[in-house]
Amino acid sequence: MTMLLHRTLSPLGAQLALAIGNFDGVHRGHQAIFAAGLEAARKQALLFAAMTFQPLPREFFARTRNDAFFAPARLMSTTEKLAAMVVARVEHAYMPRFDAKFASQSPDEFVAALKRLNLRWLMVGEDFRFGAKRSGDADTLRRAGVQNGFTVETMPDVVIGGERISSSAIRDALTTGRLDIAERMLGRPYSIVGRVTHGKKLGRSLGFPTANITLTHRKPALSGVFAVQCSLVTRGLEGVAGIEKIKAGTILNGVANLGTNPAVSIDGHHHLEVFLFDFAADVYGKRLACTFIEKIRDEQNFTSLDALKKQIHDDVSKATNILRLD
Repeated sequence: MTMLLHRTLSPLGAQLALAIGNFDGVHRGHQAIFAAGLEAARKQALLFAAMTFQPLPREFFARTRNDAFFAPARLMSTTEKLAAMVVARVEHAYMPRFDAKFASQSPDEFVAALKRLNLRWLMVGEDFRFGAKRSGDADTLRRAGVQNGFTVETMPDVVIGGERISSSAIRDALTTGRLDIAERMLGRPYSIVGRVTHGKKLGRSLGFPTANITLTHRKPALSGVFAVQCSLVTRGLEGVAGIEKIKAGTILNGVANLGTNPAVSIDGHHHLEVFLFDFAADVYGKRLACTFIEKIRDEQNFTSLDALKKQIHDDVSKATNILRLD
């Protein structure tokens, strides 16, 4: 299955059912929204599409305010999000650029843009806000729907274990190392997909050559040292209509460090470095999907490279036990 990505809000030649949201993580709540949209489209003979934004609104406003802490950590890159939407059977995705012009629209202007899409059914979160200064909300859309011939629905909270599923709750779980809770909310283990690039080769000199995975400017929601399972992505995710479900190959077990790596780096940037057990193939330039199984420890600094090497030996031993490889 392929998905068509639309960068502008142009009609698709059919009456439309639409879901709007950030959809960061494409968690089980988002999956329920997509399922409801697909069902509404089936019952009413509509075409279903989802609308999200690039950058995410809070990322845009964080840049405008020069406040990096205002934007929450992303759960996934744009490419990963689109791939996950394909898995959820979304065939059309609108992704307009969220810039100053888009942010300055009045609620009426945004509704007019929706109306031009030949909209008949719309789902948003109950806390959805839109328009300049967040002046429009779900009630604004309901009133507009009555006037313009489209129905507006909101998704009831999806709750697991007494806790509402949300991107924020998943970020909190990842930040505190509760990967099992994040997995329940996501409906899958948490993973990061990125391209393997050349690093400083320090791990190689210590006897632990690592695959350095590009984070595409992402501020990750978790940090520390983890037991991981990785796989090479055998189908490229580039291209608009060529985005398909990730098809993984052989599982590669390992241990990963995700964070600023204070023991060997001073740039303050986040890095994902993975030592793969019993694996020596050249994977530079390849995409690697890294799934986080269990947190081993927080990042820490070391007084010497010998102390770092000793700690890596201990991390590998713990990861081997977690992954039940001994």
